[in-house]
Amino acid sequence: MSPFQGVRPVSLIAVLTGLVILLGLGVWQVQRLAWKEGLLARIAALQAAPPEPLGVVLHRLGDRGEVDYVRVQTTCPTVQQTPTLRLYAVLDGVMGYRLITACPIDSGRYRSLLVDRGFTPTEKVGDATAPQGPIASPVVGVLRRADPATWMTQPNAPARNDWRARDIPAMAAALKAVAPAPVFLMLEQPAAPPPGPRPAAIPTDIPNNHLGYALTWFGLAAGLVGMYVASVLRSRRG
Repeated sequence: MSPFQGVRPVSLIAVLTGLVILLGLGVWQVQRLAWKEGLLARIAALQAAPPEPLGVVLHRLGDRGEVDYVRVQTTCPTVQQTPTLRLYAVLDGVMGYRLITACPIDSGRYRSLLVDRGFTPTEKVGDATAPQGPIASPVVGVLRRADPATWMTQPNAPARNDWRARDIPAMAAALKAVAPAPVFLMLEQPAAPPPGPRPAAIPTDIPNNHLGYALTWFGLAAGLVGMYVASVLRSRRG
C-alpha cells in the first residue's frame, strides 16, 4: 500500500497552512508570556523601589537602557498651573480623562517632560483642570513609554482638546513644550487635593492569560493533525 494513499494534495496543503498559523499563534503567545512575566516582575519590584533622579534615568535612554516603569523624582513647581490636555480614559469602569501637562527640565537633549497628573471623571474635569498653587517639594512618579495606537483607537482632535492616544510629539506641540523626552511621567506624589485628578501611575489589574492562550492554540494544532490523520485512515479503509 502506498504511504500516500488517501492523501489529497489540496486537503494536505490546507491542513499544513492551518497548522503553521496555529503553531505561529502559539509561539507568539509564549513570547508574550515571557514579556508579560518580565513586565509584572518590574512592576512588583517597583512597589518598594525608591525614586531615582530624573536626569540620571533619562541619561540611560541614550545608552538604550530600560526606563519603562522606573520611579523618579524631579522638580516641577508649575505642574498644576500650566495648560492641560485631556486624554480619554476609563478607570475602574468610570469614563473620564487623564490630565496631561508639561514640565520644563534640563536633562541632556531633553527640555521638557510630559506629566500625566492622574484621572478625573468626565463630570469633574472642569474643576480638576483649574489652576492651583505652585509645588515646592519634588514630584515623584513612574516613567512610562507611550502605548502605540491600534486600529481601534480614534484619532486625536487637538483643536477640541480631545486626545485618544499618547502622541508625545503632538501633545508636546499643543503644550508648546520643546524637545520633549520620549516618555511620560505618571505622577504619584504630590496628589492634588479634591477635586484634582487622582494619581494612577501603576496598573492594578494586568491580566496574564498568555499561557492559557498558547495551550489553546497548540491544542487546536494537535486536534487539526489528529482529525486529518483520522480522515486519511478512513479513506484508506474505504
